[in-house]
Amino acid sequence: MGHVQASVAQRWVQRWDVQQERYVPDREERFRVVIDVVGWAVARAGDRGGVARIVDLGCGPGSLSARLARVFPTAEIVGIDADPLLLGLAAGSSGGVRLVHADLTDPAWPGATGLDAPWDAAVSSTALHWLAPDALAGLYSTVAGRLRAGGVFVDADNRALDEPVMADLARHVRSARALRAGVTDNEDWHSWWDGVLADPDLAPLVDARSAAAIAHGGENGLTVGQQVGMLRAAGFSAVAPVWQSGDDHVLAAVR
Repeated sequence: MGHVQASVAQRWVQRWDVQQERYVPDREERFRVVIDVVGWAVARAGDRGGVARIVDLGCGPGSLSARLARVFPTAEIVGIDADPLLLGLAAGSSGGVRLVHADLTDPAWPGATGLDAPWDAAVSSTALHWLAPDALAGLYSTVAGRLRAGGVFVDADNRALDEPVMADLARHVRSARALRAGVTDNEDWHSWWDGVLADPDLAPLVDARSAAAIAHGGENGLTVGQQVGMLRAAGFSAVAPVWQSGDDHVLAAVR
């Protein structure tokens, strides 16, 4: 993986955060809810002892991982992503997080975490919707098998409601919220990528990304209800959204 100056990485992560708010106007609150769920699970571990273990799936440039590290400074936090460019940005801006280059569709990815004990939490934010349904089901089963009893999986993402008319209404509610929050003119996803790939300061990371042949597929289109069913089938004992704004959800599953 290439390396860049911390100031350059931090600048691009700040732009990433602003860009993401265009699509997730309550992103900071959503992050806070994810952290609240993780804190609940860690507190319920009681006198189990040892260091809390948290894995960020598809961590990207480390926005969620960095926030977790600030709230849980003694935890062992591992961020996993297949994109060396995003991991390089995370390395320059996310202290207290161990970053791992791995593909979540590769069955061997859990071994790359270096965690030899059950996890307290696995989290993700705006990342897993790229996985095809079969791959996502496999990921859910893998995570369920790695979490301790009472551990949590928390996924923050935009996802459709099950009834088409309600799905349309929920999208409208999120769009209206974005207008009120004043984020509709934020840089968009494509412009951010155009800029980052053209920045000469990031040339080592761009080269590493090109060598890895990174490409996103289409969104899987799964609804909230479908994902709840998949998580239950994977072995989670309880699953439900714990926060929602329009079609933006924090979905929590307890092992």
